[in-house]
Amino acid sequence: MVMASLFGLSAPIDIEIRYNGQEQRKQIEAKVDKDRREKFPLYFDGETVAGKINIRVKDGKKVEHNGIKVEFVGSIEMFYDRGNHYEFRTMQQELAVPGELRSNTSFDFEFRNVEKQYESYHGINVKLRYFVRVTILRRLADVVKEQDIWVHSYVMPADGNNSIKMEVGIEDALHIEFEYNKSRYHLKDVIVGKIYFLLVRIKIKHMELSIIRRETTGAPPNQYNESETITKFEIMDGAPVRGETIPIRLFLGGFELTPTFRDVNMKFSARYYLNLVLVDEENRRYFKQQEITIFRRQVDDEVTNDNPLQIQHNEPL
Repeated sequence: MVMASLFGLSAPIDIEIRYNGQEQRKQIEAKVDKDRREKFPLYFDGETVAGKINIRVKDGKKVEHNGIKVEFVGSIEMFYDRGNHYEFRTMQQELAVPGELRSNTSFDFEFRNVEKQYESYHGINVKLRYFVRVTILRRLADVVKEQDIWVHSYVMPADGNNSIKMEVGIEDALHIEFEYNKSRYHLKDVIVGKIYFLLVRIKIKHMELSIIRRETTGAPPNQYNESETITKFEIMDGAPVRGETIPIRLFLGGFELTPTFRDVNMKFSARYYLNLVLVDEENRRYFKQQEITIFRRQVDDEVTNDNPLQIQHNEPL
C-alpha cells in the first residue's frame, strides 16, 4: 500500500513490485482479513527473492527524494499490539542516492539465499509475513509499498509417532476406551481410530469428533488464547450398548490446516486437538481432548498428553 502525504494528498508516485517468474510459481490463497482472501507466490527457506521495481511519476511531475531503498522483511504482527511489529528478518539494499525523479524508472533487486526459518501464518490474533518493502524517502512523508510472498516449511516433528490409547470414564456410569492410530499426521493424512464402550449407564444421544486449532499469542500476563473449530462431524447417533465399537476415519486433506507451530520466535503457537464429545439426553456434553501434531511434507506441495475427562456446563462427575 502506498502511504499518502501528511496533508492527505495522494503521493505523486506509483510503485509496482514484481517478482521474477511469479506467474510460474505456485500461488497460495490465504485470508488477509475477515472478508478478503488473496493469492501469494510460494517460496521456501534458502531461496533467492529477486525481481523488479517499477516507479511511475504521475503527470510528469518532478519528485525530490532523500534516497530509495528496498528491504526483505520477515515480521510478526500481533493484532492486540498494533503499534509494534516484530521484524525477525531484515535485509536492505540502497537503490538510489538523494536526488530527483523526473520520469518513470525501474530498479532490479535480489536477496540471495534468504533464510526463512518460519512458515507464513495468518491467524486470529497474529500474522507472520514475509514481504519486500520499497521506501522512497521524502521530506514530509515517505512513500512506501509492500508486496507479500508466502513461505512453506518442511520441518519434521521430533516427537515419536505412537498410537494414542486412553481410558476415560465417569464412575459407575460410563467407561470407554478410545484409540487413534498415531499422534502426528501430515496435511493429507487420514485419522483412523476406534472407540470401545465398556460400561454405559447414562443415556447417550450422540457423539461427535472435532478438530480444534488453539492459537496462543504473547506471554503472561498479556497472553491471549483463541480456539477455532476447523471441522466437526457426528460419529454416532443413538445410544451405544456395552461392548460396542465405533470406527473413526477422518480425511484431513479437505480442511484448511497449517502445521503445528510451537513458540514461533517466542511470540505465538498454533496447536491442534482432537475433541471427542458425548451428548446425553439431557444435553449435557462430556468431552475429552487429545493434542495431535500436524506437519507439512514436500510432496503435499508438489500435489496439490493425557488430559482428564472434562465436562461442559459444570456437570459433576
